[in-house]
Amino acid sequence: MRAVVLLLLGVNLVSASLHTVQYFYTATTGIENFPWFVDVGMLNGEQISMYDSTSKRKIPKQKWMEENLDQQYWDSSTEILRGAEQHFLHDIQVAMCRFNQSAGVHTFQRMYGCEWDDETGAKNGFDEYGYDGEDFVSVDLKEGRLISTVPQGISTVVKWNENKAFLELDKHYIKTVCIEWLQKYVEYGKSSLQKTVSPQVSLLQKNPSSPVTCHATGFYPRGIIISWMKNGQDHHEDVDLGDLLPNEDGTFQRTSTISVTPDEWKKNKFICVVEHQGKTISSILKEKKIRAKNETSVPIGIIGAVAAVILLVVIGVAGFMVYRKKKGFKPVEASDNSSNERITDTLISSGSGSSTSS
Repeated sequence: MRAVVLLLLGVNLVSASLHTVQYFYTATTGIENFPWFVDVGMLNGEQISMYDSTSKRKIPKQKWMEENLDQQYWDSSTEILRGAEQHFLHDIQVAMCRFNQSAGVHTFQRMYGCEWDDETGAKNGFDEYGYDGEDFVSVDLKEGRLISTVPQGISTVVKWNENKAFLELDKHYIKTVCIEWLQKYVEYGKSSLQKTVSPQVSLLQKNPSSPVTCHATGFYPRGIIISWMKNGQDHHEDVDLGDLLPNEDGTFQRTSTISVTPDEWKKNKFICVVEHQGKTISSILKEKKIRAKNETSVPIGIIGAVAAVILLVVIGVAGFMVYRKKKGFKPVEASDNSSNERITDTLISSGSGSSTSS
């Protein structure tokens, strides 16, 4: 489950001017005592809303969302997601049949949204589906068609590429409506989005013979660079950069671990260099600066927020893998073997174009 959080939080914003809104629909099978359908809304990599099949309500996860959006917004969004929930129940069952599976843990996901650069005005959008962590189908907004990377998605591609009205509706939503809402969200949450908190940097070690970890925590926004230097030169050997992780207060943390013997770092000058928002913090690797590290399955600083994100994202690895690979699609050409299966009826009913509130 921890990998779910790591992947979702790994959204990489290349500049402070680039804003992204994403929605992750996730349907699952084979997981007991867990909502089988979840929707998570993310703005610039931070959770802003959620819906699950247990509560059957879409709710705000940021105070500014609650303060700026009226009850009609939440009621209409809830109704749309209730419809999406029913379609995803059907779709995951059909997908299992397509892949000759009858039981087990499986996921069917949709990840859609858009990007806007408030400096250049550049805009981009995406609408993609995944099954069990792999690409299934996606909407090529430029070409105005669906594409698939797997044979099991061919019949879906054939069916929906004949529906030009749907494709235009989807394109309008992603390129126009989504951007309008993204700009509203950025305005509503600007006080939160513009805050800057510098990291606290510590050197940690489990025991004298263990690798040394440079731990940066409590920083915001998420963009940070952690590197090592040896005797004034960049050092990359035996260095392991950890994942970006959330803290309970909305800040982030990250680690970089170097495997070097005490004898070597005592004879050489090793420095951990942390760069964040134009500021640089350097910590020289010295014995008196190293603190004891309590080895756990989750790095220091990960508290209640991680459990909450896991609950909200379910197994979001599938959706994010789809997003990461969206620029590297190798489409499978559609064949004449069309199917009447309605696995992507959810393309119309569960989102794009059918709501101006998401």
